[in-house]
Amino acid sequence: MVTVVDAPRRTLPSIAAVCRTRAGVELKEFFRQRESVVFTLMFPVILLLVFGAVLDYDLGSGVSFTQYFMAGVIAAGILGASLQNMAIGIATERSDGTLKGLAGTPMPKSAYFVGKVVQVFVVTVALVAILLVIGVAFYGIDLPSGTDWLTFAWVAALGSAASTLLGIAVSSLARNGRSASATVTPVALVLQFISGVFFQFSQVPTWLQTVASIFPLKWMAQGLRSVFLPDALAASEPAGSWELGRVALVLGIWCVVGLALCVRTFTWQDRGNR
Repeated sequence: MVTVVDAPRRTLPSIAAVCRTRAGVELKEFFRQRESVVFTLMFPVILLLVFGAVLDYDLGSGVSFTQYFMAGVIAAGILGASLQNMAIGIATERSDGTLKGLAGTPMPKSAYFVGKVVQVFVVTVALVAILLVIGVAFYGIDLPSGTDWLTFAWVAALGSAASTLLGIAVSSLARNGRSASATVTPVALVLQFISGVFFQFSQVPTWLQTVASIFPLKWMAQGLRSVFLPDALAASEPAGSWELGRVALVLGIWCVVGLALCVRTFTWQDRGNR
């Protein structure tokens, strides 16, 4: 008589474990790509160093341009780490077949997006920390204090969330990573110029201020200015105040719009291959 011994059943990893693994993969892939690291992390740093050295003048109330620019360059850095990074990276993975391959594995599709969100979070925190250290060390930037740090946190978090969702949605408009870069980067640069990143927002023509107000970058930069600048400079804002309530509302709306666009437009393979 032969006794048959059942083979031990293999336990599938939990969703949490899969998400952790995917997040680790996303971080390793990002930091191994020199181009992505240089563009996402170093480009804002170079902007801060160059503009801080060249445009060193007083805006009034004892505030230097570099103090004003700090809010803008952080907002622009968050946009680059989220919207630009997601749009280009996902479009590239779609065109080279990576997304199609992942979709055919047992991995929960949600783990892919969790990995992307963790990547954006880690890169954003690293970028903000580097910019703050350089700002303090080279230009004597005054850091936020007290509850301003809370404002800093929620503005950066909401802005990053909105930009990440928009980046995922925009990735579906491009056929490959190269076309995504050519499409997204010029738009991002234009938004930076009209959103009060490179110079005071009050110096932007009124009609361009209106255009900038449609997009999240302007509101993210405005919210961050409220924690780096004295209240006296709020008078130079279009509404004469920081409008933090409206900042939260607009960024929250963009999160909802971005999520809806992701659900509607995201695909796991090129449109031509479906």
